[in-house]
Amino acid sequence: MRKIKLICVGNLKERFLVEGCQEYRKRISRFFELEIVEIPEKISKDTPAEIENALKVEAENILSKIKGKQVFLLSPSGKAMSSEEFASFSQEKTDQGELTLVIGSSHGFAKNLQQRFPAISFGKMTFPHQLMRLIFLEQLYRAGTIINNIKYHK
Repeated sequence: MRKIKLICVGNLKERFLVEGCQEYRKRISRFFELEIVEIPEKISKDTPAEIENALKVEAENILSKIKGKQVFLLSPSGKAMSSEEFASFSQEKTDQGELTLVIGSSHGFAKNLQQRFPAISFGKMTFPHQLMRLIFLEQLYRAGTIINNIKYHK
């Protein structure tokens, strides 16, 4: 089975997000073996120095959870893909082994992560990182249906 690891900074707090993610995880299990790893969000004051320090701590925690070589950040500055392109990307990468994707905190990613790993984007809009998890899971489910020629994607 295709393996995907999703590393997320922060945990889900709102019930609607938790329930939505649970629903898509059930659906995804038909197509992918999905592991979700939560990294604590380092709370900081909004000063540049505090934000930089928080991102550094988060980056260390993220790096400690990465095992494979196929790692991509989810970032508005990354390469944008259509749902079909994301399905093809997911299929190609999981054919080669485990695919790891990372959702950063509300402040994004430390520069060392941005320089080390390529990024993919779900568009130019900015989404709260907790909502991005639900959006990602829906798109991963959609990718599974596209790969397997199951009617869902329109």
